[in-house]
Amino acid sequence: FLLFLYIQQVNKVSLRRSLIGEEWPSPRTKSPSLSGKSTSDNKNWNDQDHLAFVQSHLLDMLELLLEPEQLSASSHSTHSSAVSYEAVCALSFLVEGAVSKCRTVRPLHELALWQPCHEPNGYSKVSRAFSLPKLESWLRSCLTTNPFGMSACLRAGKKLAWAQQVEGTTRRAKIACNARGVPEESSMVIMSQVYKQTLAKSSDTLVGAHVRIHRCNESFVYLLSPLRSVTIEKCRSSTFVLGPVQASVHVHSCDNVKVIVTCHRLSLSSTTGCTFYTLTPTQPLILPGNQAVTFAPYHTHYPTLEDHMAQVGLATLPNHWDSPMLVCGESGDTSVFSLMPPSDFYTFVVPFEMEGDTTETPGGLPQPYQKALSQREQKVQIWQKTVKEAGLTKDQRKQFQILVENKFYEWLVETGNRLQLDSLVPPAVGSKQAAG
Repeated sequence: FLLFLYIQQVNKVSLRRSLIGEEWPSPRTKSPSLSGKSTSDNKNWNDQDHLAFVQSHLLDMLELLLEPEQLSASSHSTHSSAVSYEAVCALSFLVEGAVSKCRTVRPLHELALWQPCHEPNGYSKVSRAFSLPKLESWLRSCLTTNPFGMSACLRAGKKLAWAQQVEGTTRRAKIACNARGVPEESSMVIMSQVYKQTLAKSSDTLVGAHVRIHRCNESFVYLLSPLRSVTIEKCRSSTFVLGPVQASVHVHSCDNVKVIVTCHRLSLSSTTGCTFYTLTPTQPLILPGNQAVTFAPYHTHYPTLEDHMAQVGLATLPNHWDSPMLVCGESGDTSVFSLMPPSDFYTFVVPFEMEGDTTETPGGLPQPYQKALSQREQKVQIWQKTVKEAGLTKDQRKQFQILVENKFYEWLVETGNRLQLDSLVPPAVGSKQAAG
């Protein structure tokens, strides 16, 4: 836990720089590119920054893990300080690796106990501890950037092609995965700068992947497979329909996005006007900087949804979608978020044909929302009955149908839903199909 707190400094803000006239955050921050050439200021995307941070603060972190008797009077280490085996186990939270060219990734404490490493890292079987100077030197000589991290994925990952790409609007989109030849727990999919597109995928490429979505605007993204974790960052006016997520979904610095997901943990920070339709066994975490957040019950399904939920260990109960927790805020301040009124609630249809057994929203809907839907359905039935009994002639029915279709088209344009429907039109024969 001490290490976890310490590494939060990787994103530390320099107030001194802001005082001398440099604006923060910088409006010139560049997005990472698949070429790997970009010098992004976003440290969450830059594994080189992570390595530099650990290298420059390694001694501080080792001293944090020392027992009190191993510290000098000034609370620093000495040449004879010894690092316990338990402390190296804690370091495994940050560091893992492989022996020689072996592809099997092991935690640091297992590597440190490997016999050929005892001499360079100063391990003593008698005391079950490591010499601090030797351990520090050994770590420095071995540390490298994460070969399965985001930088490597952007630089050398396989670029994914998708069906239904409209010429001219996807040139900026950068979508890559590192799934080939990486440990299962390190598979990653990165999507950046998707603009005015509908993208959909359900494939082995996504199963168990860490998904990073960045700077997507006015788009609809369907990732209908069991996922490991999802981060959605700096997106605008987009809808994300996600398969069940085994770990966490974190949404940061987004405006007017809709996230439809069942997950173990949801957290959000610095968002404005976002709506979350969730099924989650834990309270959603509202971190600082959010405005006008709306929570609603999970309201969709696709044929393999329940199978995917079982794969990641998610059930329909408990479900705490409606009891978010404010972190670093006043406990009584509920103005940051609201629950969607049942009168504004509609179900969401996943518009793709798939094989599977799920035919309704898992666990059903809360009673007030189900009641609102039923009342709306009754109004539709009354309307249909009224039209049927109106005794219209054939020409009148035709004229009436045209009038209704025109009104519907106007509604599609006014609400922006026309974009969503137009992007679902199947691609022309011979166009590029989805790969991977």
